Amino acid sequence: MSARPYVLLSCAMSIDGYIDDATAERLLLSNDSDLDRIDAVRAACDAILVGAATVRQDDPRLLVRSARRRAERVARGLPPSPVKVTVTGSGDLDPTARFFTLGDGAKLVYCPTGSAERTREQVGAVATVVDAGEPVTPAAVLTDLAARGVRRLMVEGGGSVHAQFLTAGLADELHLVVAPFFVGDRRAPRFVRDGRFPWHPGRRARVVEVRQIDDVVLTRYALSDRCPPG
Repeated sequence: MSARPYVLLSCAMSIDGYIDDATAERLLLSNDSDLDRIDAVRAACDAILVGAATVRQDDPRLLVRSARRRAERVARGLPPSPVKVTVTGSGDLDPTARFFTLGDGAKLVYCPTGSAERTREQVGAVATVVDAGEPVTPAAVLTDLAARGVRRLMVEGGGSVHAQFLTAGLADELHLVVAPFFVGDRRAPRFVRDGRFPWHPGRRARVVEVRQIDDVVLTRYALSDRCPPG
């Protein structure tokens, strides 16, 4: 059996822990310098995963932006951008979303058995739909990705997906960026939802880096022994 992929979680939040506000407009929590850092992290991964709610609400491209980094990937025999991955419970996905229409690389959609037929009807023409069992678990997704040759996975949210990987103990590294402002609205989504997390006052995560990037602060946490020390 292939070893599960190395899992790196990436998130930006406000000082009070929100990853968005409650308006229809997407809240920008990062800055240009940090977005370039994220682009470099993406370029070093084999796949990028977001939840279906993120696909619906944010309509992300999930592509490597830098032409130089895309060229470097191609020179190494890789596609210009990592494989795109999403997980859906209902199959409620728009085939015209940028997740599906932008980029020539593979797109994978994991869904439970009960909604596999509907998911294939919705996006089967623009993505590979994978019946991941009932219910879909992070472990099942990682097992299938490993079989497809994915060695390094970047998880970009949202909060529900981050919580699932964290509570399952299937995260190796966390990049947490804090923006210098408050949201102050409990209707807005937070970084993670309630859950039983492996890291608690009796088992602290290890900090491997703290860095100021213009007006935001990045903290990198090691969440497993697979994470390099520096």
